[in-house]
Amino acid sequence: MTSTPFRNGFAPATEEITAFDLEVTGRIPAELDGRYLRNGPNPLSLDDPAATHLFMGEGMVHGVRLRGGRAEWYRNRWVRNAEVARRLGEPPAPGPVHAGMDFAANTHVIGIAGRTFATVEAGGLPYELSYELDTVGACDFVGGLPGGYAAHTHLDPVTGELHAMAYFAGWDHHQHIVIDPKGVVAQVRDIPVADRPMLHDFALTRRHVVIYDLPVTLSMAHAERGAPLPYAWDDARPARLGLLSRETGDVQWVEIDPCWVFHTLNAYDDGDQVVVDVVRYPKRFVDARLDLGGAPTLDRWRIDPVAGRVTTTRLDDRPQEFPRIDERRTGSPYRYGYTSAAADLHDVIYPAAELEDLPDEAFDNTLIKHDLERGTQEARRFGRGAYVGEPVFVPSGAAEDDGYLLTYVNDPARGAADLVILSARDFAGEPVAVVHLPARVPLGFHGSWIAD
Repeated sequence: MTSTPFRNGFAPATEEITAFDLEVTGRIPAELDGRYLRNGPNPLSLDDPAATHLFMGEGMVHGVRLRGGRAEWYRNRWVRNAEVARRLGEPPAPGPVHAGMDFAANTHVIGIAGRTFATVEAGGLPYELSYELDTVGACDFVGGLPGGYAAHTHLDPVTGELHAMAYFAGWDHHQHIVIDPKGVVAQVRDIPVADRPMLHDFALTRRHVVIYDLPVTLSMAHAERGAPLPYAWDDARPARLGLLSRETGDVQWVEIDPCWVFHTLNAYDDGDQVVVDVVRYPKRFVDARLDLGGAPTLDRWRIDPVAGRVTTTRLDDRPQEFPRIDERRTGSPYRYGYTSAAADLHDVIYPAAELEDLPDEAFDNTLIKHDLERGTQEARRFGRGAYVGEPVFVPSGAAEDDGYLLTYVNDPARGAADLVILSARDFAGEPVAVVHLPARVPLGFHGSWIAD
């Protein structure tokens, strides 16, 4: 193997750990009763071919159980698809497989109807996990999923429905999937698309599902050359946004300037128009590489379906990722958003030449709080070596900013990670609590607070 992105902050954990009664600095709020879980790629071996691409490592879920002001346990567990189980000397868990794609889901971990699932995109099925993070098996919701699922989901806080947009290299369409509050697939809609584009995320409003049809498509040329993830930027392909009516299923497409989006902050209807806030890249997957295409910015799209046009406004110039909100505001007007700027993520996906004009603080490990009403930001810096992760908001009171932000932060002095709990209202103040974990938590992807 000649190179790997699994270095520095992404260097994988090498063993599974269970620890109880964790040391805490500060006081864990009593209302935090549940589990903070986070998924990410964690190769079993850096000699594996999958370890040459950041998106291909086997999933590992890290979790902390909070109750009664205590941190009861920390666990990390590989998601056991059949191959991981075999290599760990265990029998494979039962479960369905879509199109031969049995992947150890590595992108997100979510709760649905009292169950826990690790998720991934591009044709793989979600893997169900036990409360203690052991693998139960792959799941198609009793045959309700006609294919694979998606990495990203958005929960409608009004209806309790869980929405997802799935894609697969063997399909000529994207698939809108709705799971009801009881965990049953209630609706599946196919949306025809050309060229087999990648679709990592989407947006949800009260009336619409917003689909990103962007110029990153399946590349047979790169597949034939053995690219581990053969999706590539296509300069000749236009970009567009689709407004899927949640009521009728009709889709209206509006062209936009070519770009790439991994993640949505939020979206909402504003009269006849639709507002969508995203982390937007000029390009991505140039020559099927993750590290070419320019640094991202936080941007706002205002879609005018009557005029058939989209206007773009820059919200923040700084490279940042992993946007989250108070998810009680999903699909509705909102004021606050939270993002992460992790130095080790910069090292993997932005070439130095693209960042040479940025100030030194852009290379720190920073959480950013956005006040979108005032157009201001607060930054909370953790320093080099912290590889701070995605900030997950947990509500405490009814107000949008009344709650806590949870994230894993590496403590280089200890060589181990902390679960840092911040007050959203006192973003730059001292943490409410810091739970000291017994091991490193590598920089990963997405997580959830799953209340009991």
